[in-house]
Amino acid sequence: MAAETVAPERIDVRRISVRIVGDSPLIVHAWSPKAKQMMLDKQMKKGTQAKEAKDPERDYEESRYRLEDGRDGFPAVGVKAAAIRGAKALGMVMTDARSAFHIEGDLIVIDGTPRMREDMVRVGMGTADIRYRAEYPTWSIALPITYNARTVSAEQIVAMLDAGGFGTGIGEWRPEKDGQFGRFHVEASA
Repeated sequence: MAAETVAPERIDVRRISVRIVGDSPLIVHAWSPKAKQMMLDKQMKKGTQAKEAKDPERDYEESRYRLEDGRDGFPAVGVKAAAIRGAKALGMVMTDARSAFHIEGDLIVIDGTPRMREDMVRVGMGTADIRYRAEYPTWSIALPITYNARTVSAEQIVAMLDAGGFGTGIGEWRPEKDGQFGRFHVEASA
């Protein structure tokens, strides 16, 4: 008996570039090396050291996501998460939407100029603290997207991004977290 040859039905992988444009300022807060070390020390049961004097400029600089070439970036996974929440708002199944497209790269370039902002925040058991973070008053991001055209269309991806930009947002104090920052829309193409 001869073996049957089966040719798999291929997925239809396509690529698009979509630009999102900020409708409200974007606040970012990358994990600083100091914060990472403090978490590791705690997990390794190392003793805590005396609290350092606050350095607003250092805190601001360390809040920024940096690409290897020094440009400012934002985690692609954060933008995708907003789009997936947007898919739910449009009545789509989130797990299906999650596997239908990818935003390529780890950090994607933010087109915008940051400035330092100072905020009073509540941490832990309601203790107040001052945080210095980067804010981009005007910003945009070009998203390199790969998608399976058998499961989702480019128009659906744009709709997911628009809905996510309106209702979820990205960064700190976004609508999803009771804020108003990090809202965006998809730039209309010509």
